[in-house]
Amino acid sequence: MNASTEWSMLEVAQVRGRSRLVACKNIQPLKLLQPASPGSAVHVVLSSYGGGLVAGDVIRLRVAVRAGAQLVLSTQASTRVFRSIDGAVAEQRTVGELADDALAVVFPDPVVPQAESRYRQVQEWHLQPSSLLLLVDWLHSGRMDQGERFAFTSLHSELRVRVAGRLLVLDRFAFAPAENIATAPANFAAYQSFFSVFLVGSPDDARFTFLGEMLARQQLPGSTEPHFSINSQPYAVSVVRARANVWVLRAAAPSRMALQPLCDALLAALAAEEVLGFNPLARKY
Repeated sequence: MNASTEWSMLEVAQVRGRSRLVACKNIQPLKLLQPASPGSAVHVVLSSYGGGLVAGDVIRLRVAVRAGAQLVLSTQASTRVFRSIDGAVAEQRTVGELADDALAVVFPDPVVPQAESRYRQVQEWHLQPSSLLLLVDWLHSGRMDQGERFAFTSLHSELRVRVAGRLLVLDRFAFAPAENIATAPANFAAYQSFFSVFLVGSPDDARFTFLGEMLARQQLPGSTEPHFSINSQPYAVSVVRARANVWVLRAAAPSRMALQPLCDALLAALAAEEVLGFNPLARKY
């Protein structure tokens, strides 16, 4: 168990035309890794000493991306949340700051809350009007390969994104399977993997326009309803431009593999020269 109140941190700045990791501190159980990047962006991978989060673990991470710098933040594997024996909660909190013209891509593997686990996740991102943030939030219902489905005790996820101090995105989700029927049509029905993408940036930024158009294409042309037609897999997706500078995509599927076409489309867009110029997860997926 680790209930440290210290914060891990990383800072990325532009040095001689390339983004560089200029400061980094790890507080257990979090470990920050920096694989080689073929592009101008810094790639930082979040890992865990114990292979997951046990009850009472607290991870706190501060992220700073300075003017003109680029960061890709991913995870080494799925974030497994192990069972809570004494009612303690495993927690992750991230606070990020993007300066003028900074770019951050946050693309983690799924959170997997295992049977009898308790998990809380809070993210806060502070942007400038010219910053660009693409953030993925991904959840599995449990260890699906073992037949585990909504067997966790409690889950809470919260995301806030501010631009120039103004709150533009507030996304909250909480679920306790003992108090709800997870498989009811009003809740999750047959779906077990849930994938959300938040894109926040300036409408005058060509990268924001490019990525927004890519997200819009994931929904059937002319349709405002979820659809189920990717590689014959049951798959639902909804895309909305919530504000002039905010796009939101939400998808649900019965399996991880059913979402692979969506991941591939997103990563292909990020690999375009006008964005990152490389696929940061090419060797993974």
